[in-house]
Order: sequence, then C-alpha cells, then structure tokens
Amino acid sequence: MAEFRSWRSYWDFKSSVSSTNRYIFSTDIQEFLDTILFTSKKRQTKFPRNTILWRAQIGCREPFDENDVDDIPYEFERMKPIEYRAVEGRANPKGIPYLYLATDKNTAMAEVRPWKGQRISLGLFRVTKILNVVDFSPKLVNPPVYFKETTPENREESVWAWMNDAFSQPTTASDDIAAYAATQIIAEMFKNNGADGIVYRSSLGDGDNIMLFDLKSAEIVNCAVYIVDELHFEFKPCALGLP
Repeated sequence: MAEFRSWRSYWDFKSSVSSTNRYIFSTDIQEFLDTILFTSKKRQTKFPRNTILWRAQIGCREPFDENDVDDIPYEFERMKPIEYRAVEGRANPKGIPYLYLATDKNTAMAEVRPWKGQRISLGLFRVTKILNVVDFSPKLVNPPVYFKETTPENREESVWAWMNDAFSQPTTASDDIAAYAATQIIAEMFKNNGADGIVYRSSLGDGDNIMLFDLKSAEIVNCAVYIVDELHFEFKPCALGLP
C-alpha cells in the first residue's frame, strides 16, 4: 500500500519542480506522483451526461444600437478557450487549453473576480458524455498543519487538502509561471492516466470548480449577461497586532 512520506510531501514536491528539476523526475518525486495516483482511486467520481455546469467571462458585446437597452452576451465561441492559444493556468500549460467550469452560476461568476457594476457573460454548459474525474475537494475547510509527523491517514488527507488549495488559488498576471509547475504536472499525470478532468473546491465561491481536459467534453447551450450588484469581503488578521 502506497503512503505519503510526510504531511508536507506536496510542498517538497512543489519546491523541487519549481526550482530544481521540472521535467526529469528524481526517484522521490516519482514515488510521490505514484502515491497520488494510487490514493486517487478512492477519489474518483463520475459526472453523468447532460450534467449542467457554468462558465463566466468578464464583459459582454455592445448593444445592437443605441435604442437597445439590453446587453448582449458573448458569442458561444467566445465562451470557450481558443485551441493552441491558452495562457498559463493552474492546471494547463501555455498553449494547451483546458475547460474550466463550475458547479453553480454564482461560483462561476465569483471565479472571474469582478468589480461592482461590471457585466459578466455567463454560459450554461451541458456535459456531452459520462465524465470520469478525480475529486480533490477536502473534508476539512482548511488544510491541516502538523508540528510533527502524523499517521498515514492524516498525511494522506493533508497532502490532498494542500493540493486542492493549490488548484483553487486564483491566477494573476504577476504570477511566476514556475508557481504553476506542480499543479500542471499533477493534472497532466491524471490526463495521461485516463481521467477526463479534476474537481476542486473554489476559494471564491461556495461550489466546486471542474477542469476538463477535452474542450468537447461540455458544450455551451445558452448564455446571458449578469451585472455585479453587490460584493462582500471579510477580513481577519494573519498575525497578532491591530485589534
């Protein structure tokens, strides 16, 4: 039975592929990836054909004329990634597009991080086949931290929770692409082992995100424009200091 060496195994892996060797794996790194693959067996789930998912994009088309008061959503083609022109993502390398969706409309719109008053084109997608996906979403709200090594079960739960956290982090234009190396490698490993995609908890909405390797795994069937009516932020200190 494969076990993770440490509850910090994901962080050791991330450090290695980000700053040491990215394409030629050491024995330790290959062992870590093999353990992910082995422990993923209990995390595999299916999405039935015709499952409804959502995808949002900031903006919309201009009205047909000045007398038309309704905003017009983007064309269906605009709501899907363009083949061979994808930017770096948490799961996809540059030039290899994956389809990022969400389980509910509010999560999809939250994922694009809009400002109050912005228009959003929201697409309704329908799954075209039975999807076999790996579910990263953790049982715990926050990834656990241990001050000494713990049981194999706790190590496994921690590693998967930290991987979910890594996938759920929003991307920014200022990110170093090396920051995506770890999650891209893990995603590609599942892609090459027959998975249709992965599921991970959104850090911006209440639902889950679904990332599909094949752009044809889901088709858009409708699109509408939403306006951001209200935003809500909550803050907490990360260290002792101001009350």
